[in-house]
Amino acid sequence: MTSDNPKIRIENATKVFTVLEREDTETGRRKKGKVVKSTLTALKNVNMTVMPREVVLVIGPSGSGKSTLLRCINRLEDLTSGSISIDDTCVTDPKVDIRLVREEAGMVFQSFNLFLHLSTLDNVALAPIVVKKIEKRKARSMAKKLLARVGLEDKVESYPSQLSGGQQQRVAIARALAMNPKVMLFDEPTSALDPEMIKEVLDVMLSLAEEGMTMLVVSHEMGFAKAAANRVIFMDEGEIVEEGPPKELFESPETKRAKRFLEHIL
Repeated sequence: MTSDNPKIRIENATKVFTVLEREDTETGRRKKGKVVKSTLTALKNVNMTVMPREVVLVIGPSGSGKSTLLRCINRLEDLTSGSISIDDTCVTDPKVDIRLVREEAGMVFQSFNLFLHLSTLDNVALAPIVVKKIEKRKARSMAKKLLARVGLEDKVESYPSQLSGGQQQRVAIARALAMNPKVMLFDEPTSALDPEMIKEVLDVMLSLAEEGMTMLVVSHEMGFAKAAANRVIFMDEGEIVEEGPPKELFESPETKRAKRFLEHIL
């Protein structure tokens, strides 16, 4: 951590989804009914910062707004109100180039989302070639180095179907790094993996943290939190309920809600 300006600044972030549901009524064998509109507030005036080189872990129950927060930073979702900035760029400004936002904020999802018809090398090299217009040979050379960085130097010509889940997730991390992002966003990157594959992904994430990558991570991997996180944020019902250093929050949570939640995962 440093005393520099925040790498990520989130101010009064609110996200409201509109939900359309049909009120069905039985009429003989046919169903009919009017469509009813309702709203779901996923984020409620969230304020937070992530400093350069800081690793922040976000925890909370399902539906608490954790993933929505990451998706709004990456502009996969648009805020209803509020703002999000990375360095001096307000990424939620309607005029901002979304492609530039996604270059600055690399994102790794639960599912790997690799192109099945491409080798691992081409999966990693594709975005720099298409988006950044980097020469193909240079992009592939860079992709080889990134695959080596995540421990897959011997899998450059393999296809996703030939890899384990942990290996595929490491390719996904290398693909995000290929855009040279300013921050990395991880949305429960190990939740779809078998237990024996989780460590290999967490080891890569730990190495990124040690190298100084600014990271915002949604995960319930407490071992990673204790090893790498500078701060843990607990969210519930779209709000930040409590935050603090991992040891402090895990051992002595201040709120009853955080205490109840942690009793189930620790």
